[in-house]
Amino acid sequence: MRDKLLLDFNWLFHDGEIEIGLPPTKTPLYMQSKTETALWGPAAFDYADQGARCLENWEMVDLPHDYIIRQEPKQENNNTLGYFDYHNAWYRRHFKVPETDRGRRLLLEFEGVATHAVVYVNGCLMRRNFCGYTSFTVDISDIVRFGEKNVIAVHVIATEHEGWWYEGAGIYRHVWLVKTESVAVDQWGVWVNPVRQDARHWQVPVETTLVNSGLEDGDVTVVSSVVSPEGKVVASATGQLAVPAKNTAVIQQSLSLADPLLWDTQTPHLYTLRTQVQAAETRVDEQDTTFGFRTIRYDADKGFFLNDKPVKIRGVCCHQDYGLTGKAMPDRVHHYRLRRLKEMGANGYRTAHYPPAEATMDALDRLGFLVMDETRWFQSTPDGLAQLEMLLKRDRNRPSVIMWSVGNEEPLHKTDMGRRLLETLTAFVHRYDRSRPVTTAISHDPLHSPATGASELIGINYNLKQYDEIHALYPDKPVVAAECCAVGTTRGWYLPDDEKRGYLWAHDHAVGGFISDRRSTWRFVMERDWVMGEYQWAGIEHRGETVWPRLCSQSGALDLFLQPKDAYYQNQSHWTEEPMVHILPHWNHPGREGEVLPVWVYSNADELELFQDGVSQGRIRPDRYEPGVWNLVYRPGELRAVAYRQGRQVAEETVRTTGPAVALRLSLEDGNVRADGEDVAIVTCICVDAAGQPVPDAAPFIRFDTNGLGRILGTGSDVCDHRPVPEQDRQMRAGLCSVAVKAGFKSGTLRVVAHAAGLASASLPIELIDSGRRPFVE
Repeated sequence: MRDKLLLDFNWLFHDGEIEIGLPPTKTPLYMQSKTETALWGPAAFDYADQGARCLENWEMVDLPHDYIIRQEPKQENNNTLGYFDYHNAWYRRHFKVPETDRGRRLLLEFEGVATHAVVYVNGCLMRRNFCGYTSFTVDISDIVRFGEKNVIAVHVIATEHEGWWYEGAGIYRHVWLVKTESVAVDQWGVWVNPVRQDARHWQVPVETTLVNSGLEDGDVTVVSSVVSPEGKVVASATGQLAVPAKNTAVIQQSLSLADPLLWDTQTPHLYTLRTQVQAAETRVDEQDTTFGFRTIRYDADKGFFLNDKPVKIRGVCCHQDYGLTGKAMPDRVHHYRLRRLKEMGANGYRTAHYPPAEATMDALDRLGFLVMDETRWFQSTPDGLAQLEMLLKRDRNRPSVIMWSVGNEEPLHKTDMGRRLLETLTAFVHRYDRSRPVTTAISHDPLHSPATGASELIGINYNLKQYDEIHALYPDKPVVAAECCAVGTTRGWYLPDDEKRGYLWAHDHAVGGFISDRRSTWRFVMERDWVMGEYQWAGIEHRGETVWPRLCSQSGALDLFLQPKDAYYQNQSHWTEEPMVHILPHWNHPGREGEVLPVWVYSNADELELFQDGVSQGRIRPDRYEPGVWNLVYRPGELRAVAYRQGRQVAEETVRTTGPAVALRLSLEDGNVRADGEDVAIVTCICVDAAGQPVPDAAPFIRFDTNGLGRILGTGSDVCDHRPVPEQDRQMRAGLCSVAVKAGFKSGTLRVVAHAAGLASASLPIELIDSGRRPFVE
């Protein structure tokens, strides 16, 4: 049977290159030219990475691991990469494989190594991978030493760049050791593609690829079963298959089902296709594949339809980057950040600009997002096609994926070469999936781009002024705003842009050029049925694409540390129906008494009324896409906004001038933290005044500590703070500071403590749940 073991713990890491000279004579060079290519240096099986013979500094780390994020950024480094020094490094991992695994197929699965990687096992060069965003597999069956020590060595080459954003460096996603019998389901070898027959009935074609790593042909029985969300088998099919030795074979099956629960953005019901492989009455493999029942349809006049209902895509684009851990995000963070976006009202997600982590894709399925799934390279080279194939096979079963994107903002889009590339890539996609359209995100004059006409679904970045002409030119093609807005704002900054300090005005505003603000973009999209929706740049701030002293792009609705900005509530006012109201700015502005300040109110209500110190400043009916705006003379006191629908009060918010901060408070953002050595507690620290009110402009210097049940991964508050992320001391900005604490392996009460001079300390108890560990390699 299949064993999938987590290989994340107890890696040895060396930060930097290790010089390996050429051998002085023929004999060692001759021997190194054989299968075991690495006879000395950190790739060698018996290299001294520990003990008295070790000559370098090797530290013990766990994965996911981003070694760049530990640095202090420097202005002389590249701005678009986040001002970090990108350099190479080495990882080594010792492990054992028992004699009982002899004859099994043994695979190492790397979910992501940034950016290029060379993998050795027992001194043998096994794999070179040239993309930091794709998963890759290493078959180690032939070179494993059974019952003895084995060594994996990974040379990370981070000086090769693939993007214009913070890329991090290291083995920043999970690694697995997968053990199967000689005949087993191939990696991503199950393709489930439900097809609706009528209002009640569905056909479920299933294509299963089996691999035989043995020396003899294998005759097997394949049982494919549909398992409902409640865990019941609701349909099954059985078939026979002969799998040639050292080869693969494919079996086609079809199942029928009536009245399944549909996957949609509000109720994302997920089913499981359970594949069981039997040989001579013995089950030799079992694999579960998640899928869903839903229909998607694209209408060039009416937009996008999910389950035959029109749906406007309210989407965001996001990089894999978290303020407190960099590129190496724990699984909880992948889910948490998407939950925050869902609460904002988002129902769409673009995987900009590369295949995301599997944990992200799992969360997108579970939370009900409409995904534009994007590959990294707009290339028809063998490497480019192999990377695209990986994305297609991995994600084609996912109900959340509604389109494939094969490129972003390519200058070649404007050329005939770009058209030819797009046509080749589109044909390649349909070799693996004909159920979804192919697009590419075009920003370079899309009206006159040959790639626009070659697109099955036209994806446009910005360029709102060209949309109508494009639709008139291609009236039979659906259109989506693949990227839009890109309005930079700083959380809690209510003054004009300050280039020296790096802060940007928090209100929605026009940027200029071909980039439009949020409210005018959403108005534009909503006034055109034929525009399927939008994917805003960006859902969450990310490092890079910036100007010193700022370390990140500020286009997000959530800040780098996953704290909501005012843009978050603006999106909520456009994208949600639950009554809401939000006031900006806060009302702590010492030294500005007597000044006239603009007060904006975001709401999804019909009418708004604003009170200053209990006195109404007017009741208005704002434009649906615009904020309510009042210009008030500032004086310490209180603002209260009341929202009405059909004359009835439905929501209100109050902001007050607070007293000085007197105490710290800590809160846990996402509960049920597990004591499994992987999970992370996401904690927010605020300051409160004597009345217990949060102080929105508080900025003390805070020291964070924990007891022995966890360790601090990172702290952060200010996108212009250049202290290394893992520091436990942090200056708060704009009343909030974030902390990530990694749980250990012992259940009990993890305690997080915050101290600041002159303020009462805070202590937060977090109960760590003993939920067991995932199967792992010792």
